[in-house]
Amino acid sequence: MKTQLLCTFAETENLQDILQKIRENYKIVYNYIYVLQNKTNIDELYITYNIDVEFKPDIQLANTILVHRKKQSNSLYTINALNQLIKEENGGVLDTSFSLDWEKFKNCIILTGATGIRKIPTRIFQKIEFN
Repeated sequence: MKTQLLCTFAETENLQDILQKIRENYKIVYNYIYVLQNKTNIDELYITYNIDVEFKPDIQLANTILVHRKKQSNSLYTINALNQLIKEENGGVLDTSFSLDWEKFKNCIILTGATGIRKIPTRIFQKIEFN
């Protein structure tokens, strides 16, 4: 089975609707959905879950991205954000063999956007278990 870790952006007011759409559109593996909260803007939520790609819908759920996770520091990141982070930490040089100090990014989601790299501190808002 091939899996992917997805992250769907949400706000507290639409959390239940988005969770329902996730359940309807994806086959969740490992029996958990984690809802993370932005520590500096508590209305921003990040719903993370692993899916079985064999059952992936043709059209991805809105506001959803593929992310990767560094288990030791519980950091989530996109590949583009990782590349930008390496450049930032390595004097502007993208060297894929450069070793990041992941403890600096503990419990963060690292994303890129129009304003550059964003390091969003998070905490667990809710852990949802499936049987």
